[in-house]
Amino acid sequence: MITSIVIGGSGGLGRVIAQRFADRGDSVVVTSRDKARAEATAEEIGGGARGMALDLSQPDTIAHALGSITEVDQLVVTAMDPVPNSLADFDLTDAVRVVTIKLVGYAETVRALRDRFNPAASVVLFGGLARERPYPGSTMVTTFNAGLTGLVKTLAAEIAPHRVNALHPGVIGDSPKWRDVTDHPHLRRTPTGRLVTMAEIADATDFLLRNAGMNAHDLNVDGGMLIT
Repeated sequence: MITSIVIGGSGGLGRVIAQRFADRGDSVVVTSRDKARAEATAEEIGGGARGMALDLSQPDTIAHALGSITEVDQLVVTAMDPVPNSLADFDLTDAVRVVTIKLVGYAETVRALRDRFNPAASVVLFGGLARERPYPGSTMVTTFNAGLTGLVKTLAAEIAPHRVNALHPGVIGDSPKWRDVTDHPHLRRTPTGRLVTMAEIADATDFLLRNAGMNAHDLNVDGGMLIT
């Protein structure tokens, strides 16, 4: 049985990805900063999924929090805290927290679990297209998503032969954040004429995890919006 760990799997994309894994028979672990939420999500997912508390903003607690995991085939890290921040109104506390989550927390999660990776284990880290297309308030979001490119490259070298890739979704039209927005500006700029879906992001995640030729890559899943 495949053991799949989804960090940040209690909501949004992480929840969809975890459900996909459980539905095909994986042994699934989902995490949230809130233990009760993680456990409730795991129960909803079914298939014996487990929930546990994990706070990537506190990197020194990560190894202990993941101590009960005995093996890993697939590791997906989606957790983030995209708090708007700009130089005009810069919040240092928020800036340090979000960068810690996305770069230090992601790196420490991989480090902490590495000795439990099965031979064909692989990793997908989640970024976003803000790394290519900044928007008002995206100072830190753009920075840490761009930083993932460097993190993926160095991790691929350090954890070889295990693979690691980054996935950068575009605006996800049916996500809780955007499904009620009927005329998002990216819709008119996307060559496919529609925004990407949560199912498509989950499928792209699965591709990166299972395709042994994909390593140290940044995969943009945006319907072609970046060419416009």
